[in-house]
Amino acid sequence: MSETHRSGCPINLTLELLGDRWSLIVIRDIMFGDRRRYRELLTRSEEGIASNVLADRLKRLLAAGLLTKARDPGHRQSGLYTLTEPAIQLLPVLAQMGAWGRRHAPASRELSIRAQLLEEGGPAMWEAVMTELRAAHLGGPPAKTSALLQLQAAFEAIMAEGAAPG
Repeated sequence: MSETHRSGCPINLTLELLGDRWSLIVIRDIMFGDRRRYRELLTRSEEGIASNVLADRLKRLLAAGLLTKARDPGHRQSGLYTLTEPAIQLLPVLAQMGAWGRRHAPASRELSIRAQLLEEGGPAMWEAVMTELRAAHLGGPPAKTSALLQLQAAFEAIMAEGAAPG
């Protein structure tokens, strides 16, 4: 069965693959939230994805070669989703989308901190995060420092500020 596309334009082809409301959110949650199981993706997403939509998006992302799924060694009935190299290479796109959203949409301070750090860190930080993702998802060499932990620590610090008594 051959797949038809509206055109051979690379932007069109990317949007045909990732242009729905949920695909990049699922990739974001795996990439930045280390949510690699169906249940984690379903229950821990800020946006509240429906179970049937999540199942469909995971199936699409697997078919497109952006994710792989293996048996979860810790849970017999659970699968573990892993980013592929093409999915990891979406990080600069997500960083640019986050930067745009911070400037042109009513983004919250808490959920903007990672985007801010990725924007300020630029390509050097993007490469550091992609190196960590390759180690975690593809068995690449471990990173010397953890850019992902730096992003998580900044998020947690902002959240703690909001929870502190005024």
